[in-house]
Amino acid sequence: MIISTMDDLPGYEVIEVLGEVFGLTVRSRHAGSQFGAGLRSMFGGELKGMTKMLNESRIEAQKRLTDNAETLGANAIVAVRFDANDLGELGQEMCAYGTAVRVRKTTPA
Repeated sequence: MIISTMDDLPGYEVIEVLGEVFGLTVRSRHAGSQFGAGLRSMFGGELKGMTKMLNESRIEAQKRLTDNAETLGANAIVAVRFDANDLGELGQEMCAYGTAVRVRKTTPA
């Protein structure tokens, strides 16, 4: 599966647009990492527990995005974007979205 943030893929042509696809995950915050984040915010520095959670969320959202596109028969996803939202005390939402397409490699001229 080719995944691109670009609207087109150099060396490929879009032969079919299959539609919008997305992958969504919501994760709760670990109480220990929240406590550590509170302390870290007072003194400055990276919130490593939160960074790890967001990275894992992004990977999971992208996997679900790919699964969704494969279900439609896509071999590529273009115009991929990520959106993250804070759910307050509940946790963090991460959404990956884009357009599922079928592409074929263009022959050199």
